[in-house]
Amino acid sequence: MDKIKPSERIATRFQISRESATYFLGRVQKSFKVEKPPHRLIVEFMDAQSFEFLLTPYEIAAMLNESGAWPHELSAKPPEIVDDEDSV
Repeated sequence: MDKIKPSERIATRFQISRESATYFLGRVQKSFKVEKPPHRLIVEFMDAQSFEFLLTPYEIAAMLNESGAWPHELSAKPPEIVDDEDSV
């Protein structure tokens, strides 16, 4: 059995802290209205996709939903953060 925690797998793969990985997985879960996918399902889905870089939590949730891996209702897409320096 695989005893590595899902957050540790994300942290190792994308070179981020374990705390950031745990936060990321929580944000993917919060992208769904009621039924939340387990961390293990999220990580297995991401492993199958072979992402080269870490997408936003909502993008991962949308892909889970569209693929049918977790066909539950999504929450509203969070607003995009705009950097004032880029708009000048």
